[in-house]
Amino acid sequence: MVQSKGSRGLRLAGAEASVLSFPASQIFSNCDYFPAEFSLVVTMKIPRLRQKRNEFIFSVVEEGSDSLLLGLRVSKNYLHFLVTPPGVGGRSRLSFKDVGLDDNRWHTVVLAISGPYATLTIDCGLPLELKQVQSFPGTLSTRGSRFFIGSRRRMSGRFSGLLRQLVLLPGSDATSRLCPSSDPSLAELAVPQVLRSTPLQPDHPGPVYPYETEARVTLGNRPTCSGPEQGQLWFNAQRKGLFICDGLTWTTLLHNPERLDYVEDYQDLYTSSETFDVEIFSIPSEGLFMAAANRDSRPGSGIFRWRNGSFQLYQNISTQEAQAWKHFTIAGKIFLVVANSREAEPEMSVIYRWNQRRRRFLRHQTLETHAARDWEAFHMHNHSFLVVANHRRAKDHNILSVIYRWNPNTKLFEVNQTVATSGAYDWEFFSVGPYHFLAVANTFDGQTTTISSTVYVWLDGRFQLFQSIPVVPYTQQRPHHLKVSRRASLHSINSTVYELNTLTQTFIRFQDILTHSALDWEFFTVGEEKFLVVANSHDGSSFSLNSVVYRWQGYEGFVAVHSLPTFGCRDWEHFSTDQGSFLVYSSATSRLSKVFKLRTY
Repeated sequence: MVQSKGSRGLRLAGAEASVLSFPASQIFSNCDYFPAEFSLVVTMKIPRLRQKRNEFIFSVVEEGSDSLLLGLRVSKNYLHFLVTPPGVGGRSRLSFKDVGLDDNRWHTVVLAISGPYATLTIDCGLPLELKQVQSFPGTLSTRGSRFFIGSRRRMSGRFSGLLRQLVLLPGSDATSRLCPSSDPSLAELAVPQVLRSTPLQPDHPGPVYPYETEARVTLGNRPTCSGPEQGQLWFNAQRKGLFICDGLTWTTLLHNPERLDYVEDYQDLYTSSETFDVEIFSIPSEGLFMAAANRDSRPGSGIFRWRNGSFQLYQNISTQEAQAWKHFTIAGKIFLVVANSREAEPEMSVIYRWNQRRRRFLRHQTLETHAARDWEAFHMHNHSFLVVANHRRAKDHNILSVIYRWNPNTKLFEVNQTVATSGAYDWEFFSVGPYHFLAVANTFDGQTTTISSTVYVWLDGRFQLFQSIPVVPYTQQRPHHLKVSRRASLHSINSTVYELNTLTQTFIRFQDILTHSALDWEFFTVGEEKFLVVANSHDGSSFSLNSVVYRWQGYEGFVAVHSLPTFGCRDWEHFSTDQGSFLVYSSATSRLSKVFKLRTY
């Protein structure tokens, strides 16, 4: 017995569980025939199901032949009622689609069968009615058969969720006996007492019902967080924080706010060649990874894995003057896309997918690009998108950049929209309230670098022009600011932070920050404090100069708090592990990249 989201149910699957069954004669004691009209009432909670996985809520099986007489089965977005009419020689299946029962929430389902009609009511909502080709048989004999709860006798197809209520009610539609209800997802017709009331304590008369809870609390080092651990709690004694697993990452519930004290040199990270970009990401059950976009084609770009407190080379991938990597996830699958910038035509950038069996990234799809500088991945309105920053084609900088959309049927990205850009350098996707934006950093139109970059907003099924800004934009999520870096013939120049004015619905200048050929901004948080770090790359005479960490101080804006020595700094990334919080930067002029540790108190 398991308590989940405040209510209890029976877990019938698992290594420790046995098959729950009983002879049909225990129910059909006076008549062997299954009723021609009946209702099935089920209250259940089902985790996410994989495609093509079927699980039986219950079944009636002939003991001698193991033939299925009748069963209720659930799959991804489907509920199936199966019956084998006598004398027909085939099985009929009644399927309700798009029911969404496998969302890890409690649901009460009423399936009513009457003649050729079947009616499904979920959580006292609007009924769904289907008409069968033939009526439910009035002479379905249950003699010599057996009920199996949560299975069909076999180990395969066993019910992985929680079962709170399972009722067979002959002769009528049970919906009117449950609905309306103050809690429709847990409407009760016949829930066992042990699942409804608080267990009696040892000092009270009567039975004691032991039960367990799904919300187990784990201590010690960070445990694995993947699908099976969803909903589990972890207490980090070192950080004095309580975290919950959302199926992918640990999300903070309670914590003692940390404050940044100082930054220290932590690891010298040598790559195969100069590194234009680094991308930090996690793979469930595997750990933390970093993809480095390296200039040289041989051995290409490196994938590093965090092990024993540092990044170690894990895999080499052949790339062509790689400019950037982008990690994204679709339906639980892990992808990496690289922006190759080789000048030979046609240029091809590549999408790689993580192969769980081989534990390597393997080529998945190639896309034609033109001196690609950046990829941005985002998910919007139940669709997954990729957009590439095409920088130039031959000597023409005024070309189209492309927005791709994932086709779940072909498992490939397809062109969804093209956008005119001028020397595109970077894309950023962000949302403010219900609105979704894409910002592109234009750098050169063939004549001048004094051009506008553009912010697009999603309207009427496509991205449309929202605002032009005479700068190169980089964005952060919170607060609603747009960070920008100006790249011109002058090396030391103000970069600008823009703020979204909700009244005028435009980005307005908020703060100027002196930078030196700045190529990237990274936004991160430590505790409740917000920070920006800028990638200063060149001051006109040297690549060796400080990049600066700025802290958000409200009315004062972003204020410099730390200076970090860098050499040809191109990109910054923030990440956290069990060992603490870190910053890593890549160098476009050296093989040496650096990892810094953020010391907190």
